[in-house]
Amino acid sequence: MTTATEDYLAEAAEPVREQLSTAVPVGDFLSAAGTLTQAERRLLVEQALVLMEQNYVHLPLKAAMHAVNPVQRLRLLRARLERQTPETMPPEWTFHAELSAIFHSVRDLHTNYLLPLPYAGKIAFLPFEIEEYLEDGRPRYLVTRVMSGFSAPGFGRGADVTHWNGIPMARAVDIQADRFAGSNPAARHSRGVQSMTIRSLRLHLPPDEEWVTVSYRGLDGAEHELRQAWVVADNLPSSVDADTVSPAAVAMGLDLEGDETARAKKMLFLPEVVALEQAADEIDTTTTSAEAGEEVATTMPGVFRARSVATPSGTFGHLRIFTFSVNDPNGFVAELVRLMQLLPQDGLIVDVRGNGGGHIHASEFALQTLTARRISPEPVQFTATPLNTRICRRHRDNPTNQIDLGPWYRSMDESTETGATFSGAFSITPEHGANAIGQQYFGPVVLVTDARCYSATDIFAAGFQDHAIGPVLGVDDNTGAGGANVWTQALLKQLLEIPSPVDTTSPYRTLPHGANMRVSIRRTVRVGRLAGTPVEDLGVVPNHRHKMTRRDLLEDNVDLLAHAGRLLAEQPLRRLDVVGVDIRDGSLVLELDGTGIDWVAVYVDGRPRASADLQTGTTTVSVAGVSAATTVRADGYAGGELAACRTVRVGQP
Repeated sequence: MTTATEDYLAEAAEPVREQLSTAVPVGDFLSAAGTLTQAERRLLVEQALVLMEQNYVHLPLKAAMHAVNPVQRLRLLRARLERQTPETMPPEWTFHAELSAIFHSVRDLHTNYLLPLPYAGKIAFLPFEIEEYLEDGRPRYLVTRVMSGFSAPGFGRGADVTHWNGIPMARAVDIQADRFAGSNPAARHSRGVQSMTIRSLRLHLPPDEEWVTVSYRGLDGAEHELRQAWVVADNLPSSVDADTVSPAAVAMGLDLEGDETARAKKMLFLPEVVALEQAADEIDTTTTSAEAGEEVATTMPGVFRARSVATPSGTFGHLRIFTFSVNDPNGFVAELVRLMQLLPQDGLIVDVRGNGGGHIHASEFALQTLTARRISPEPVQFTATPLNTRICRRHRDNPTNQIDLGPWYRSMDESTETGATFSGAFSITPEHGANAIGQQYFGPVVLVTDARCYSATDIFAAGFQDHAIGPVLGVDDNTGAGGANVWTQALLKQLLEIPSPVDTTSPYRTLPHGANMRVSIRRTVRVGRLAGTPVEDLGVVPNHRHKMTRRDLLEDNVDLLAHAGRLLAEQPLRRLDVVGVDIRDGSLVLELDGTGIDWVAVYVDGRPRASADLQTGTTTVSVAGVSAATTVRADGYAGGELAACRTVRVGQP
């Protein structure tokens, strides 16, 4: 057996050296943890009861689907705490474990107990990553990333892991999956694989074992065992403040664990991306379209990766969206559009695997760029409780903070008479923002998902499918199924403190030592063919399924991209271009060119003004009686269905 040292930490790249300089063995970290008093433990349980009983939107659903009663478990924990004394209360880690288990019991990655200092902001990790693929219908586990400077005999990218602490790897993953709160079996299993080597201590206690024994078939073909210690270090900080009242915080739909893990992976395995983010203002953004195999530089390297990929079915654009966790959704969409326009226009693979969500506006604003159809944002509902009603009443018209909960207030105020469980359903995303710029990519599109797509990404995938933008290709049986807007306890507390005066009867209290809690506050329901169906637990079922292969893991998703390319090649190519637009002699003259379009309808400043069959080559459409105009929209139809939509400002084709 080989026992690796921690010398690799001394070789950390400069962009992440500061974070990794804090690394210590997990045993050393735990020896300094544990400062909560008995009163602070009681406070945490009381606040958890407030959130579960009066804020948590999925409580009836979760109680029914998973046969759990988190409220009663919290009451029992409170009763035990009241019988304890400072001398008889158990170690602090047992309290954290019990409170975490109660939150995990509802299997909702939005609803969490966030551990206090010193756990907050820390990750526990091993210096490599393991991923799963299928071979002959059986799961296999492959080392896909290794930290710079780490080495062991035969160990590296491509080594097959067979056992974990003596347990066959597939069984070890299943055991680990049971500890995590994925909403469905696919999501839990995916979390099990991910957590084998990286765990956020903000949401989970450190591993029980101080080291692991990994059995693997090495790159040299021989069987090896590696004994490797768990290490704890500071994680990269989040770019979004979810605890301070702001439009971004109120519109947040984020899998915090997924976000923490994504930042950890970036720090451990992709320090070059961290360097690019630190120097984002200096990135030279090209205006040249990408050739096959080329990448397009982006000002948001931690958010996007855009490139042209050659597949057996043709050359297409491949656009990874790693996160929707941004403060400026309009800036997000602007960069998205710029990248799409530099990629091949005959087909686009939008790949959101591993995207834990973020700003709901960003996810739903993005949909319009891919379709001619008008976007109807997914509506959301509060659970109709007195406390939620108070919050909505206080913020039914609060322009100072750009927060308006008024649409939900009336139905909640009436719930005492109607007995309604939920409020009326209204969208978080403003419909005008979801349709402000319209279609920007005109080739066929396929969406690639997995079971780690969560929250705002679930909403994006649901909207993509509900608006029939294109086929959904999943590497898992469904998405993570986290259909909710999530608020923290700190945010809820502030919502009853502003605007002045402070609500002196607020049940929310300041939590000790940086502890926090999150709760699904508004549930998402779908539109279109599945209108009214909740996203939570059900997720988005893909139209097509791809089983990840060994080549996918080692050769940059080559088989997955080939599958997506086949789906793109099967779709008709529809394109509509505005060659020119001008106003002369009291008429608007519009020159159009298109592929696969039968006829067009022309709108001037929102009013229908003309229609024409599209001819081969350039078609000129004249609209008489127009002396001035701001915008012109051309809707192209194929087979009687809206297939392409171009909107231009006059004088700016």
